[in-house]
Amino acid sequence: MDPEMNNAADLLRPHRIVPVVVAESVEEGIGIASALAAGGLPVAEVTFRTPAAAAVMAALVERDDLIVGAGTVTTPDQVDLAADIGVRFLVSPGLSTSVAERARGRGIPLVPGAATATEVQSAREHGFSTLKFFPAETSGGLAAVRALSAPFGDVTFIPTGGIGEDTFGDYLAEPCIAAVGGSWMLPRAAVAERDWDRITRLTAKTVARAATP
Repeated sequence: MDPEMNNAADLLRPHRIVPVVVAESVEEGIGIASALAAGGLPVAEVTFRTPAAAAVMAALVERDDLIVGAGTVTTPDQVDLAADIGVRFLVSPGLSTSVAERARGRGIPLVPGAATATEVQSAREHGFSTLKFFPAETSGGLAAVRALSAPFGDVTFIPTGGIGEDTFGDYLAEPCIAAVGGSWMLPRAAVAERDWDRITRLTAKTVARAATP
């Protein structure tokens, strides 16, 4: 397996949580990222779900206190855009050969999504050993991750989708899980009201719980 396809786990494992950031503007993205960093979580997976996504990524990459990634990457053009901006990692909801080849060509770590044994096996054949288990909760949750890890002992998972404050700790207790993705520390109301202090408090609480064995 190509080294650049597998170091996403090394990059994200120390932080254990990957906040999924959906920002409608640069100002909103900066506010969210600043609150996350202030709470002790200097990671932001900015998704390509809004027109402002690329501008938000660019603004956050300029900072020196964040690990910025691009999420919901579904096309080679998005790979190029994110790589040109300078993000550190890519996350995709599934596995696309064209996206994987472009990421490999650009030398940027990609975490593709997988939810079944067939999808995991296909991802391994493409050279990936760190996979996004997505959508986690509707695909069987922790029980499914445990089941998949049995035949695929060399695969590390980053579950995302439906995981919340009450469940993320259970996922992190599994050796096969490098980190957990989610947005429970970013309540929509808090973002809409620009209540960055609340987000910082929720993030600090998450970080403390993630550090507890």
